[in-house]
Formats: sequence, structure tokens, C-alpha cells
Amino acid sequence: MQKQNFIGIALATAIFLASFFINGNLGLYLNLSGLMVVVSGVAAATLLSFGWGQLVIAARVLLSSYRQHSMRETEVIGLLIDLSIRSRLDGILALQRQEQETTVLFLRRALGCLVDGFKADQIRDILNAEMYFFRLRREELERIFRAIANFAPAFGLIGSVIGLVAMLGGIGHNDVILRSVSIALTATLYGLVIANFFFLPFAARLRERTNQELLLQKIIMEGVIAIESEMNPMILKTRLESFLTPSARNDEIISYQKIKERFFASRRERREAEAGESAGELAAEAPTLRDQ
Repeated sequence: MQKQNFIGIALATAIFLASFFINGNLGLYLNLSGLMVVVSGVAAATLLSFGWGQLVIAARVLLSSYRQHSMRETEVIGLLIDLSIRSRLDGILALQRQEQETTVLFLRRALGCLVDGFKADQIRDILNAEMYFFRLRREELERIFRAIANFAPAFGLIGSVIGLVAMLGGIGHNDVILRSVSIALTATLYGLVIANFFFLPFAARLRERTNQELLLQKIIMEGVIAIESEMNPMILKTRLESFLTPSARNDEIISYQKIKERFFASRRERREAEAGESAGELAAEAPTLRDQ
């Protein structure tokens, strides 16, 4: 999660909680009976609607959406341009190492198809299928959070009805009426807070992250297909940047020669590093050979 988002969440949450202290009596908003009605009801309805495995997966995906930083579109475009240069100079098989090193699963899948010699139509069909089922899985997880958000206010209303029934049964007893009124009001409050402060934002976060990842996957698919057709890297850069907003595009004009020089420099550095590692291994083995 970005630092600005974290600060905004902390500030908004602090103001929200401070509003309960304005009247000077926080105990007015605390009622264990009302909370138990809402929480237990939501939990039971959720378990009746969805399997435990689905709920675990939904929780893991949600946590990863807040913890893990996804690649920016400009980073993916830059990586695809580097791969395009690498394939033009060293051939498609040179991308096999990149396939093993990359941490983007969709990009690894796309490069695997490219290295295996699949044609552009075949690559498009395979990656479109990946994107389609990825979207279906994410929509299913989003539906779980929206369903929970719908359960919470309903059980808050049930808690209010329970409190009103208890209040009517306690007519003539002031203590019973006061306890029942607090259940009736706080149960509705808890249901609304659980739905609108937690689960609806969770569903919106999942939808936003899904759309972002689908955009990255679309860029990767078009870039890999262009690499397969040996498209000029500058044309590829212009084509991929059409997915971005004008403010996100890199308007700096980079010549093909500069890109090639950067590639050769990185390749030379890699070879020097590999040579250094080999020399270190030989030096480490030398005492052993002398001992023999």
C-alpha cells in the first residue's frame, strides 16, 4: 500500500473514532449483545453461502492486494522493450533465461509460449483464456465480500428487532427497557459499520487491483505478440504506451541506438559478473587440488 493511502486511512479512521468520543460517553456505543447478534449472524450466513476454502483464498488475495506492490505499467513496458531488443540481437531462445528469472507469472507464461515457438494466434488464444479465467476468479472473490457486506445490515436490523421485542416485553421495568433500547440501536450501527467501513471497501479494493492487473496482462500480451512478429522496438514502445494516460507516458525520445547500447552494456556487465564468479570458484577449488 502506498504511504499516502496509509496516512489517509489512519487520519480518516482517527476522525471516525473521535466522533464517538464527542458526547463524552463511549459506553453508549458499546453493547456486547448487539455485537454478538451481528457478528455471529454474518459468520453463519457466510459459512452457509461459501466454502471454507473459498473464504481462505479470498482473505489471502485481499491481504496480498494491500501488502504486495504491483509493477507499474511503465515498468512493464520498459521490460518488454528490453526483451524485444534482446530477442532481435540474440534470438528468441535468449529469452529463456528471462522466463526463469521474471517474477510476473503472466509474463513468465507468455515468454514460455514465445520460447516454445507458438504462433501469434496461439499465444493470443492462450493468454486471452488466462485473462478470462483470472477475471472470473477475481469476480467470484469480490462477490464474497459484497455478499458479506449485504449480510451485515440485515443482521443489524434483526438485532434491532430483538431489542424492540425485549423492550415491549419489559414494559413497566425501566432497567429492561434501557438495556433493550441500546441493543436495538447499536445492532443497526454495528451492521452498517461492518458493511460500509470494511467489506464494501474490501470489494472495491479487489476490483481496483483486478482491473490494474488485467491492464498489465493486456500490455504483456500485446508486447509478447509484437516480439514474436519482430516489431521494431520504437514502434512497440509507441504501441504499448497507447494503453497509458497521456500524463503517464514517457515523452522522452530514445533512439534505437541508445537502447541497443544500453542492452550491450547490461550484457557486458552480466558476463563480467559471471566471469568473476567463475574465477572465484576456481580460486576456492585451488587449495583442494593442491592437497590432492
